[in-house]
Order: sequence, then C-alpha cells, then structure tokens
Amino acid sequence: MAIILYCFFFSRDFYSILGVSKSANTNQIKRAYRKLAKEHHPDKNKDDPDAERRFQDLGAAYEVLSDADKRKIYDRHGEEGLSKSDTHGDPFSSFFGDFGFGFGGNQEQETPRGGDVLMDLEVTLEELYSGNFVEVIRYKPVAKPAKGTRKCNCRNEMVTTQLGPGRFQMSQQQVCDECPNVRFVPEERILEIEIEPGMRDGQIYPFVAEGEPHIDGEPGDLKFKIKQAKHKKFERRGDDLYTNVTISLVDAMVGFEMEINHLDNHRVHVSRDKITWPGARLRKSGEGMPNYENNNVKGALYITFDVEFPKGSLTEEQRQALKELLGQESKQTVYNGLQGF
Repeated sequence: MAIILYCFFFSRDFYSILGVSKSANTNQIKRAYRKLAKEHHPDKNKDDPDAERRFQDLGAAYEVLSDADKRKIYDRHGEEGLSKSDTHGDPFSSFFGDFGFGFGGNQEQETPRGGDVLMDLEVTLEELYSGNFVEVIRYKPVAKPAKGTRKCNCRNEMVTTQLGPGRFQMSQQQVCDECPNVRFVPEERILEIEIEPGMRDGQIYPFVAEGEPHIDGEPGDLKFKIKQAKHKKFERRGDDLYTNVTISLVDAMVGFEMEINHLDNHRVHVSRDKITWPGARLRKSGEGMPNYENNNVKGALYITFDVEFPKGSLTEEQRQALKELLGQESKQTVYNGLQGF
C-alpha cells in the first residue's frame, strides 16, 4: 500500500503579529516591534507558556518586514517564499545566463537615486535612558509641475538602417523621452523621531525617501546620527554608567549613607559602614543604562569615591591624639605607580 504524505506550510501574518498595516513604513514597524517586544518578553511573562512563541513570532515578523528585500518577497509569496528565496525571475535569463541576448524582454535598468542626507541629532543622556519623541522641521524639495517639457530617461539604442537590397547598417543613437517639466519647491515637513531607551552614540535613525530628490528617479534617505550630549554627573560606557562622589574624611573613616538622583529622578541608595579609601569603587547592579535590544536588561552603575581632607593645621595635642586613635606607624613607600602603562 502506498502512503502519501502531505506537507502543509502555515504562513504567519507578520503584519497582524506586529499590529501594523501593509503600508507601514520602516519606522512604524520598528516602533511597533519594540513596544510589543517589551510587553511579551518571556522574562516579564514567566507564567505564560505561550510567551516564548509570541516573542519568537515578533522577532521573525520584525526581521522580515524591516528588510526591504525580504519584505518584497513576503508580500508576493508569503512566508513560504522566504524559505525558497525569490526564484520567480525570468526563466530564460536564469537558464541561459546573462549573455546579452535579452530573452524574456525584461531587462530592467537601475533606477537613479538622489543623495542621502546625514545630520547629527544631539540628545541628552536622560533621553537615552527613558526615551523621548523629538520633532524636527524639515524643508524638503518637492517636485511640482512646470511649463514646457524636458528630456529624460535618455538611453542608447541600436538602430538598423537599410542601405539597399540586402544591405543593412546598425548604429547606436541616443533616444530620450519627452516628459513634462518639473521644478522643485521646498515644503515644510514635521518628522517625529523616537529616541528609544538604550540607543547608543553614533546610532543611525533613518527616514526612507526623505533625502535629496532625483528628477528622474527616487529620492535618497534622510539619516539622523545620534550624538550623546556630555553629562555633568554620569559617564556612559556601553550599558554601564560611571560617576564620582566626594566625601569628607570623617565619612571616609566612620561610614555614611546617601542617595544619588538618577537620570529618571529615582533615588539610588548608597551606604558604607567601613573605611572608604580614596579611589574606592562601588558597583550597583541594574542601575546602568537599559540595553537597546532588550530594555529589561540594564548595565551597572560604578561609583568612585574621592576623599576631601580638612584644611588648616592640627595642634600638637591633636596630632598625638590622632596617632593614638589610628594606631598606625609612620610609613612612606616609593614605587612606580605607572608601571605597565
């Protein structure tokens, strides 16, 4: 008895998974993914057995829809088309190779494209910690109809001319289309930029087709480069934060308690019940910057202590009392403190 096996491929609706329309642009897709990824992350839904599957579906949807080439294949052939790649090209071309015979008559020319525009966008460390929306006014050149015509899509074509009975001559000549004339007029556009928690210095935030226009083709992209402004209290290195705290000599000797105002104004409690020497460093886990890929994970906050010594001079009685209190002998050691640097 012959057994016939049927294999069904269940294609996921990536647009529904992300909750966006099929006309959504890259920024809308990215924004939807980050919002849903935070809600459905397995670490936040440990009691939900389907959390892992939903999170994986979100990742798969974002991977495809955020990539222009993969998205085109998915829109035409669904998820199954992605597994097979896009093989629905010209069969003659794929069989014979590109020898210039022009089988199939589908020789597409590369579309001309305008230049990309790269601009710096300065943001604060507070914005990179908590996130924010920034509006930028952009004056973009937009093509408007104008009087007259213009030559466009100029190309070289082979022309055959009959010279006589059985005699032909082939030559190249430039052929141009006569198109309506246009002029570029600047129009005001308001672009909304989402500063996402954990974004890094130098990261690029693109706006597709918002760059320089091309009279015969497509506009380039407008790209904003994140520039982190210098902060007076914190220094960022990766996902970790560093800060310095100056304490008095009394605090260094007997201990202290204090609170540090963080980037989102929550308070970080710091306490020491033992001697704190100059240059001592304290690590507060989970008090650093949020990770860009997973905001549920945060770096550490490193606190380095400086000790402020009292000014003035001590009396002889005070010196003797201090020596007895500390119980230390006089000690001076000379060494190479820069060895290895």
